[in-house]
Formats: sequence, structure tokens, C-alpha cells
Amino acid sequence: MSRASLAKDPREVAGMFDGVAPAYDLTNDVLSMGMDRLWRRRTREAVGAVPGERVLDLAAGTGTSSEAYADAGIEVVPCDFSAGMVAVGKRRRPDLNFVVGDATALPFADEVFDAVTISFGLRNVVDTTTALTEMLRVTRPGGRVVICEFSTPPNPLWRGVYGTYRDHVLPRVASVVSSNTDAYSYLSESIADWPDQRGLAGLLHEAGWRGVGYRNLSGGIVALHRARRP
Repeated sequence: MSRASLAKDPREVAGMFDGVAPAYDLTNDVLSMGMDRLWRRRTREAVGAVPGERVLDLAAGTGTSSEAYADAGIEVVPCDFSAGMVAVGKRRRPDLNFVVGDATALPFADEVFDAVTISFGLRNVVDTTTALTEMLRVTRPGGRVVICEFSTPPNPLWRGVYGTYRDHVLPRVASVVSSNTDAYSYLSESIADWPDQRGLAGLLHEAGWRGVGYRNLSGGIVALHRARRP
């Protein structure tokens, strides 16, 4: 199953994630060796939301990234393209206002969120530029976007070690802990095809975001991009 073939049919991508939803959070913990929790915490810190603000959490999956905002008294709207993920999330946290939605055609009015964030989901969107433009549309002037996504380690040695894990170890481990190995083969392919830090920063600027900057985590395995709406 190639990324190219999946990109032609977004419903296939959604169906793939529907299939891994029940064990999604556990699988991510195993594959990242627990680092995903640190990455999500750094993302929340970058968002910097406070009570009284409204946050859109895209690609929220089962709501793992959203619940910390809600527990801090922040209004958060978890949104995901996978109905299966949303169903699991609603069972876990019925107090959260989950929405099934497409990042390229968000089901929200203009300028209604103080911040939009997406973690490990933007590379799964068929049209990245359209998604970034939609995020801009629903963000209030002066609001911000924070993107946490796999990226390219700048150190050649570390990049080689990580590439070996991503392309060879990750799919094998996934075959043990997940019932859908195709989904995690796709994960490896999608990371390899994704733009590096400067590439994503350029896409943000082209979509209309300003003050674009990024910070590497775990030596560049993951990058946090932050920008604001003028």
C-alpha cells in the first residue's frame, strides 16, 4: 500500500485509521518508546492556551491530545477525519465535543478559534496547502497555529540511525503490537516523503501565516512549527 495510492482516496486513509483506533494510543506509546507524551506536552506549551480561549485540536484521534486542554479549563474541540477514532474518543471522554471533520474543508465558521493545533496528522492530509489555509480561515486575527510533526534530523549520523528505525524496525514492531500492519507501513512511507523543517515553514508562509518559526525535538525526529495569523 503506497502513499500515492492512498492519496487518491482520502476515504481509504480514514478507513485505515478506523481500523487501528482501538489500540492506537498504546501502539503509539510502544513505537515511540514513550516519547510521544513528551512531544505532545511540548506542543501544549507552544500553544500556550489559557482558560477563556478556544482551541481546535485537529487530527485529535481518540482525544489524547485534547483532554489535557479540557482538564486545564480550556475550551477544546477535538476534530478528526476518522469516524472510528472519534467513536473511541467519545467513549473515553464523553465530556469532549468531538467533531468528525476534514482538515481541507473544516466544518467551522471563520475566525472562531484562538489557536489551532495538529499533531502527527498534517502529513496524512491529501492537500497540505489547503489544510493550512483552512486553519488560517478559522483562526482569529492574532491567533496562532502549532504543528507537531515528524521531520528530518539535521545531523547526518542521527538521520541515518533514525531512518533505519523508521524504515525497518518500526514496521516490524508494529506488526507485533498492531492488527493493521499496512497502516504503520504507510506511517513510515509518509514520514519519509514529508517536507523538512524549512519546507514546512515555507508552506505555512505561502498559506498566509506569519512569524513562522520552528523548534526541533529529539534531535529533529520531530519539529514544532509555530506561526500567527496577521
